[in-house]
Amino acid sequence: MRLPTRLLRRKKNSHKGNFGSIGIFAGSAGFSGAAVLCGWAALRSGAGLVTVGIPRSLNNALIKIKPLELMTVPLSETKEKTLSYSGYRAILNCIRKLDIVVVGPGLSQNKETQKLIRKLVSTVIKPVIIDADGLNALAGHLSCLSGKRIVVLTPHSGEMARLCGIKVDEVEKNRKRIAVDFALKYGITLVLKGAGTIVVDGKKKLYINNTGNPGMATAGSGDVLTGIIASFLAQGLEPFEAAKYAVYIHGLAGDCAAREKTQLGMIASDIIEKIPQAIKLSS
Repeated sequence: MRLPTRLLRRKKNSHKGNFGSIGIFAGSAGFSGAAVLCGWAALRSGAGLVTVGIPRSLNNALIKIKPLELMTVPLSETKEKTLSYSGYRAILNCIRKLDIVVVGPGLSQNKETQKLIRKLVSTVIKPVIIDADGLNALAGHLSCLSGKRIVVLTPHSGEMARLCGIKVDEVEKNRKRIAVDFALKYGITLVLKGAGTIVVDGKKKLYINNTGNPGMATAGSGDVLTGIIASFLAQGLEPFEAAKYAVYIHGLAGDCAAREKTQLGMIASDIIEKIPQAIKLSS
């Protein structure tokens, strides 16, 4: 698959603002790596600016491990070192300067944090990508998805089952039907992850991916995919196209990593390092 010209060709007088500003609200005690992987993947796939909003007490530790190019914003936190609902206004102030918002990676299932997630998803008018604990917060609260905003959901089968209130086995047996029905019902773009990841939107577009391998079933791989989707969306692709090409590049980068590291030895950061090679192969 060849990537669209919009991603591959840049004008000589381009500046970082031309390629999107992404805000990733992510991380909690023990899970700050999810924020780093997501942001790093977004940068590696072409985003102009990436900022991570993280619980305040984790900020100094994150600065020591993050890529130098990744910016951070310390935010109000709960006693459990997760994002606090009291930080809602500060987050809105951050979002005013952004083009794309990512909510979920490593945020935890803390009740106050989950309440914050639902408030953000309900009120933010910028394009939003929801992953991981962001999806868990929506289970039983799908009315948060109402409206005419751009929303992309990236569940694996377990998260999809929770969203739909059904068993995982039912999702696995009816992946295409369930994905299509959900996307049409809520008018969103859905990425149902797994072997043969399915991308659908609320307008009956469908893509089934053929890149990737079992070595990508490793911690943080989903965070990497979310970062790539955010990057392609920030660079001007429509939601379905951004998700489709991101899924393809993510899988191809995983295939490149597997050839070098083996499926057994691959980790999520290996996938990020192979994103440029995957882009080159798709140019």
